[in-house]
Amino acid sequence: MANASRVTAVLGPTNTGKTHYAIDRMLGYRTGIMGFPLRLLAREVYDKIVAARGPSVVALLTGEELIVPPRAQYWICTVEAMPEGMGCDFLAIDEIQLCADPERGHVFTDRLLRARGTHETLFLGADTMRGPIQALVPGVEFVRRERMSDLVYAGSKKISRMPPRTAIVGFSVDNVYAIAELIRRQKGGAAVVMGALSPRTRNAQVALYQNGEVDYLVATDAIGMGLNLDIDHVAFASTSKFDGRRMRPLAANELAQIAGRAGRGMSHGSFGVTGDARPLDEGTAQAIMEHRFTPLKKLNWRSSALQFGTVEALIRSLEAAPQDEFLMKAREADDLGALKALSQDPDILARTTNAPSVRLLWDVCRIPDFRGISHAEHASLLRGIFNHLHGGGVVPDDWLARQIKRIDRTDGNIDALSKRLAFIRTWTYVAQRKGWLRDEIHWRNETRAVEDRLSDALHERLTEKFVDRRTSVLLRRLKQKEALLAEVNDKGEVTVEGEFVGRLEGFRFSPDKGAEGAEAKALKSASLQALAPHFHLRADRFYNAPDTEIDFTEQGGLMWGDSAIGKLVAGADPLTPGVQVFVDDAAGTEVAQKVERRLQHFISRKVQSLFEPLLNLQKDEELNGLARGFAFRMVEALGLLPRHTVAQEVKDLDQDARGALRKHGVRFGQFTIFMPLLLKPAPTRLRLVLWSLANGLQDFPEAPPPGLVTVPALKDAPQGYDTMSGYREAGERMIRIDMLERLADMLRAEDSRGGFEAKPDMLSITGMTLEQFADLMQGLGYRAEKGEREKVKPADAVVAETGTPAAGQPVMDAAAEAENTPAAAPAGEGAAPAADVVPEAAAIADEGVAPIAETGSDAAAEEPVPEVAENETPVGEAADTSVEAPEVEVFYTFTWGGRARQGGNRGQRRGQQGQDTRGNAGGGKGKPRGAKGGAGGGKPGGKKGGRPQQQGGKTYSARPPKKEKKIDPDNPFAAALMGLKQGD
Repeated sequence: MANASRVTAVLGPTNTGKTHYAIDRMLGYRTGIMGFPLRLLAREVYDKIVAARGPSVVALLTGEELIVPPRAQYWICTVEAMPEGMGCDFLAIDEIQLCADPERGHVFTDRLLRARGTHETLFLGADTMRGPIQALVPGVEFVRRERMSDLVYAGSKKISRMPPRTAIVGFSVDNVYAIAELIRRQKGGAAVVMGALSPRTRNAQVALYQNGEVDYLVATDAIGMGLNLDIDHVAFASTSKFDGRRMRPLAANELAQIAGRAGRGMSHGSFGVTGDARPLDEGTAQAIMEHRFTPLKKLNWRSSALQFGTVEALIRSLEAAPQDEFLMKAREADDLGALKALSQDPDILARTTNAPSVRLLWDVCRIPDFRGISHAEHASLLRGIFNHLHGGGVVPDDWLARQIKRIDRTDGNIDALSKRLAFIRTWTYVAQRKGWLRDEIHWRNETRAVEDRLSDALHERLTEKFVDRRTSVLLRRLKQKEALLAEVNDKGEVTVEGEFVGRLEGFRFSPDKGAEGAEAKALKSASLQALAPHFHLRADRFYNAPDTEIDFTEQGGLMWGDSAIGKLVAGADPLTPGVQVFVDDAAGTEVAQKVERRLQHFISRKVQSLFEPLLNLQKDEELNGLARGFAFRMVEALGLLPRHTVAQEVKDLDQDARGALRKHGVRFGQFTIFMPLLLKPAPTRLRLVLWSLANGLQDFPEAPPPGLVTVPALKDAPQGYDTMSGYREAGERMIRIDMLERLADMLRAEDSRGGFEAKPDMLSITGMTLEQFADLMQGLGYRAEKGEREKVKPADAVVAETGTPAAGQPVMDAAAEAENTPAAAPAGEGAAPAADVVPEAAAIADEGVAPIAETGSDAAAEEPVPEVAENETPVGEAADTSVEAPEVEVFYTFTWGGRARQGGNRGQRRGQQGQDTRGNAGGGKGKPRGAKGGAGGGKPGGKKGGRPQQQGGKTYSARPPKKEKKIDPDNPFAAALMGLKQGD
């Protein structure tokens, strides 16, 4: 150890002026070297000395910067970059307590043991180093410096309550960015300082803070290493950090190093915690305030006596154990890890057969892993550089140019620019190494220019992201209690001091996007100064607005044009909903009450106009007894009742009661009791909203598109949705209620026991393919058996092609064909009158929905037959027999199955839902009313209620007409009656 010079350890807490003392001592000598822990701190001191003595005598040496004038006298360096073997009058090492750092401690320990000035040596740092320095440095003198200001613990505070001139400290990039974003929203902006920033970016960010553009600084622990900033309070957002191996809590002395940045010179400072950080325990807080910490016992050490004979010898020397009890072997650093990785490469070993090549490999391995991608990726880069340099070579210009060109881009976000800065630092480091490049000066300038461009772009992005100049101005003006000029234009846009701050939407002020917390409060405070008169003017205009300017949404919202001004809420009954208005408190109760009255008028008139038939039914005083009770059920169900849910009530109604209800438009269908006028799209849309409100649904189901006969069944729809939407679920689809009743009329004429096939009219009114119709029928309770058969041409087609009748096919003229075509079954026994099932021709003609013809009218027959898939032939359509091979057609035979299939597993998922068609509409297990071969409930010929089942289906309409008695020809009166009939 060199000990010829005077060696002094200047120890004490932060803000004791140690660094200033060392600078003054160095400038008293002709030459001097100072080592600092951070590139940022070295650059700051370099700038100070340049300002004092001029740039011609000051050199800057860091891993990425090399400024060495010809007559350099004072060398400002990072500790790793300090030149060895160069004599100087004065030498100083700052933050000497980093000897205990697990990553870089061995470098500081090496300087403590071996670096000396010829006249004076200073070690600057914390008082915890007194013991190890005294044991390891003979003849050392100690100077204790006391803090110039007090440091007090302020406890935990929310970020929103942080005082100005506060530095908030996080220990990860993500944490720093998140805090800075929160500060921007609540306080108007923050500067960001991290060790990974270039000096240019860091200085630009610090300037924002120092000149007062922002009052807050968000930083990593980089500010704890001697950076002198105007900070009054330090808040820890976390008290633990990742040290390269694991997350660990910070020791009291580490917290003190950072907290000590608060209070510079004679001004006092404070420290505390914020965010998710737990408050400091009393002992830790007291130790920081009194600067009492556990002394260091061990320093990290790595041998400096390196053996370069072979790679194996170099590794052994680097892993040698210390001999002193105050030293401990440092954990494996990145450079040693890279050396071990490259030593496994046979090509590398073949090239490192002498000391110069091994030394070169070691120099290459000491390139820091600025990029931080992976150890393997870093080792691959080092391998390439070593291969270029081995044997006296240099890094090729074209290869280096390609690497730099990929980085030289200023587009992208903060993360992209930060990564490029980390990448360029690698090539900046390479450019500083003597003899590694053909034109070192050119490439130093090139890499420095790229770093400057990236630094400026990063500073710009950081400022854009984390500084809101508008909010900073507003907060400052409000704090100074200055009057702000606010205006509102006819579009509701609000400006303050000419800056757009938000808009008036309906009767609520919405700050500009991104404004939260204190920012939003500032914007509101400034904006509401101008909004008070506008609220009243707007309320008057709204109160006199026509109903056409107001509407409701399918989720129950109430809109005035494009602005949401309220929502519907459940009332005393489904047809009398209430309203809740969206009005800012600043508008006052008078405005809110006026808006509420207008919205209540709107929704009341909307219900009155769209549900007029239902309300008339409710008000009819002539209805009494069972008819009145049934009318109540209809109103309660909003005009649509699944028939099986009121089977007994329908059965109990006499003809007079039914007639009275029919006068109000009530139709007694086989599946549903409904009012056709309420199936229009507009009543359906409102009905679903009122039904959702009455049932307390969170998400209101939307109405099906208007004009469709069938729509896909909704999965996970609330119980009763299909009925309220005017449909009935059957299989994978839902069919409109009125069209289902028309289909039911057709099914009455079919033999459901023996089986029947679908008619073209059935497909026509449903608009389905044969496959879809089969699924629908299964959903209604029928069995569908699929079959195939040879397609037979009609006789007239054969005559048209060949001129002769087909074999076994008699030729019939139109009259004969009509005579042999079975007519539609009349509404006889077991069938309800057509008017009881199908709405009149004028029903449901709203918003593009075509009128529905009555059963048996020509209009139904004129409806187009839906298209079918390729190779699938609709029922009743003739096949093309132009090909010799017989064509095959697919057909389905339908028989009553006794229960309905609710769309696969949907029946199990949703249960009855008021829509289960198992059994007939009366609630039994029989087939649909009017189907042949069985009645009401149970199997054909079975019993229900202890009474024998009658032939013919039970009905829910008037009593079936009695069969006419045969006329006795021997009765003279009967003979006369027969004559009269024959005369007719």
